[in-house]
Amino acid sequence: MEAAVQHTQAQMQTEKKFKVLPIMISLLIAGFIGMFSETALNIALSDLMQVMHITPSTAQWLTTGYLLTLGILVPVSGLLLQWFTTRQLFITALSFSIVGTLIAALAPSFEFLMVARVVQAIGTGIMLPLMFNTILVIFPPEKRGGAMGIIGLVIMFAPAVGPTIAGLLIENLSWHWIFWLSLPFLILALLFGIAFMQNVSSITKPKIDLLSIALSTIGFGGIVFGFSSAGEGSGGWTSTKVILSLVIGVVGLLLFGWRQLSMKQPMINLRAFKYPMFSVGVVMIFISMMIILSSMLVLPLFLQGGFGKSAFYAGLLMLPGGIINGIMSPIMGRLFDKYGPKWLVFPGFLVAAASLWFFSGVTAASAAFLVIVLHTCLMIGISMVMMPAQTNGLNQLPREYYPDGTAIMNTLQQVAGAIGTALAVSVMSAGQEHYAEAHPGGNPLDALTSGVSNAFMFGMIIAVIGFVIALFIKRVPVNHQK
Repeated sequence: MEAAVQHTQAQMQTEKKFKVLPIMISLLIAGFIGMFSETALNIALSDLMQVMHITPSTAQWLTTGYLLTLGILVPVSGLLLQWFTTRQLFITALSFSIVGTLIAALAPSFEFLMVARVVQAIGTGIMLPLMFNTILVIFPPEKRGGAMGIIGLVIMFAPAVGPTIAGLLIENLSWHWIFWLSLPFLILALLFGIAFMQNVSSITKPKIDLLSIALSTIGFGGIVFGFSSAGEGSGGWTSTKVILSLVIGVVGLLLFGWRQLSMKQPMINLRAFKYPMFSVGVVMIFISMMIILSSMLVLPLFLQGGFGKSAFYAGLLMLPGGIINGIMSPIMGRLFDKYGPKWLVFPGFLVAAASLWFFSGVTAASAAFLVIVLHTCLMIGISMVMMPAQTNGLNQLPREYYPDGTAIMNTLQQVAGAIGTALAVSVMSAGQEHYAEAHPGGNPLDALTSGVSNAFMFGMIIAVIGFVIALFIKRVPVNHQK
């Protein structure tokens, strides 16, 4: 008992010495550029198909490979956080990001660019869990909402400006400049981190279980690969590759879960799910990521295919919503700290559902201003859900569960992204095919509009499910953690 008290006192003294501002700046620069380069390339895919003479399904691998690497690496992050210091992981993550970005900037072919994306994803896969875990350690629970809000600003602002800046670079220079632009900022973040990053986590060095790592890789890798392949459109859900991947993935996950629950020192402690608000938070984050990533895929396709706009113009129409989302994130953080999650997530899901319902009625004749307003409302709704749900869920966990909690949330965000985009593309394609069958010789634009409408209705149904789950959320008392 006395040893535990001394440990707690020592821990509190250590916490007081953290230079919070330099640590946050290091994480924010790294996080922003990581997210920017992840989303900016999406707008360049059509350009890359022409330059590199590759098919859409091959180009899709630049996104699939990235997601697949994250889906495999992020579950292991909980283990990495307990084996290596914060500085070691930060420097390693940025080193991978810098090398990957440099390879991409110089890439003469698709194969080089594919390797670059995997190397970049390794950096992002280490950085994201590290970022959230560090915030949980250096901020007391009653101030975490504001801190998570600032991280949310960066994470949402980067994807918002990514397509617009990328579109501008592609029109005036080349796709290589997406990476040349990122490189100096990554080097700056590395130098800043070397100078100011502190070690904040406790190194416990739990036993490494190779079987758990293998099952995790098979499970999450299989699920992400299966859903991503289904979204490519090559055979769809009935293809042997998709069915086999999903079956292997589900079996792998079941065996992984059983293995973790039967171990004294699991790779990811799934007992974190016994904390109800953490479980509710995870589900709401999962739903939010499905909505946001599927809409970020469907809307640009419609703006370019239906409205006949350029990549730059499509990015420009989506820019206000992304910026508002980023600005709203720290505001939601402060509101969460003051009032708790309930009165944010309820209206948040309702606003998101209403926006998606109105989006389902948008046609090529609709005004661009309507698209901007609806997209902005959708982003506001999502910002009201994500940060409060995430922070409230993690607040309920004891300190020793922080690496596990952040690993679980970040892993499931990647899985949600793969599932959300795959389902949205499938629903959209099915809607197009159904319209074409019902109206032989009809206008392809009308078929696209019908498919996009179905995809947004699918998003609305998911948002309504999120609202029902939000009914169970309660504010977690923060004075239980000392």
